Amino acid sequence: MRTRTAIAVALLLGTASTACASSSEPETIRVTVTQTVTATPSAEADADASSGVLKMGAEKDVIDAESNLHATVQALEYQQPYKGPQPQPPEDFQGGDTWATAEVKVCNKKGDNLSVSQFPWSLAYKDGTSIEVTGSSGGDMPKPEYPMDKTLTPGRCARGLIAFPVPGGKRPERLVYEPEGGEPTEWAIPKA
Repeated sequence: MRTRTAIAVALLLGTASTACASSSEPETIRVTVTQTVTATPSAEADADASSGVLKMGAEKDVIDAESNLHATVQALEYQQPYKGPQPQPPEDFQGGDTWATAEVKVCNKKGDNLSVSQFPWSLAYKDGTSIEVTGSSGGDMPKPEYPMDKTLTPGRCARGLIAFPVPGGKRPERLVYEPEGGEPTEWAIPKA
């Protein structure tokens, strides 16, 4: 907007100086326009372009022409520790001492029906370890809970929280979505 205003002022000044000139010959006015464009990354921009890790909130298309499927998958938020009503502390065998949650969303854009579950989601740590979902459902788990087994018809979405039993003193690096037989999609988990 400022660039357009500056151009309009320059043209008006040029016209006024031409009208006031005593010479009968027309005067040529040269106007140079410089425009600066600032690009800001969208929500779909990579957190680390070289590794293909997305920023939290980015949406990714999942297209499988062979299976007649077009879906989108999105990681919306990660909380550690989970700040809502606390479920029972994780059991020792689950691998953590506190609960963390990931809010996720999967949409079936078009094609055949799509079955969604918490099981394709996991957390990946810098040291190479990963934490899978426990499969716990209902009761005192954080709400709204992402479905365990749900069929999405075209045009429908599933959204909710997935709880992970995590070590409280350690933060994961990435949230991973890897459906059976599919390529993994990863989102960078922001620093605490």
